[in-house]
Amino acid sequence: MHIKDFVSGSLAGACGVAVGYPLDTVKVRIQTQKQFTGIWHCAAETFSKEGVHGFFKGLSLPITTISMTSSVVFGTYRNCLQCLSQARGGGPNTKPEVFLSGMLAGIAQSSVMSPGDIVKVRLQCQTESKRGGTNMPKPRYRGPVHCLLSIVKEEGFKGLYKGALPLVLRDAPSFATYFLTYTTICEKLSDGSKKRPAWGVVMLAGGISGMVGWTLGTPMDVIKARLQVDGARETKHYRGFIHCITETARVEGAGVFFKSLGINCLRAFPVNMVVFVTYEVLNGFLQTGHDSVEQPRFGFE
Repeated sequence: MHIKDFVSGSLAGACGVAVGYPLDTVKVRIQTQKQFTGIWHCAAETFSKEGVHGFFKGLSLPITTISMTSSVVFGTYRNCLQCLSQARGGGPNTKPEVFLSGMLAGIAQSSVMSPGDIVKVRLQCQTESKRGGTNMPKPRYRGPVHCLLSIVKEEGFKGLYKGALPLVLRDAPSFATYFLTYTTICEKLSDGSKKRPAWGVVMLAGGISGMVGWTLGTPMDVIKARLQVDGARETKHYRGFIHCITETARVEGAGVFFKSLGINCLRAFPVNMVVFVTYEVLNGFLQTGHDSVEQPRFGFE
């Protein structure tokens, strides 16, 4: 068991979410609220009405939960690689093994991410400001804990898992391609070296892998966000997963599933650059002795 990968992944995830949270808030609002015409309009309106604080609504819980889920992702991925390598008698991992390990890591993350994610999304979509006047509407949720308890009280514990299916369908293929892209770029730009890649390579590979993963995951991310906020304030629009897809496409066209792709890619590059640099630094610091899976991390058979 590679415990250091859980630790490194946890801290890397926390750094990544801190870097990308403002753009994540804009992304969620664009996906779920029709009054915003685009990225700049949403960002300007948020800043005008809510100030800088508006971009960081609900941050405290994601910092905690994403630290945990990122730990699960990296820990699951690296230990799956080890198990697959040992099952073959050792040696570098193949591309299909990297793909499969990434997919399992994405599924593992989804299983623990859903409750914290729905709280994050609902707080991000709460456009009312605490600093508004007496005649202005007040925010429904006072903070992450109040939001969590309100969901449980009004919708039961199953309410914390609204959007869980599209979350799995988003993360399984996204993380499979995410790790495959990162590993492939590191291998190609390291001239087949089995040593750790240069920091410039790690930054480039991390940024590009994040963009590739989000390109695949954006359509399911839109459906997930809409299901998570559906019925929170007004009557429910969607009867379930399939109805949400068909109704969204019927009313707004198929292009809506990629409406937030630009901002997802814009956010993904710096976030995942920071994630992988942090992960590699901490992993190297915690590394002791020879690691049997260290070589196949950046090399294929």
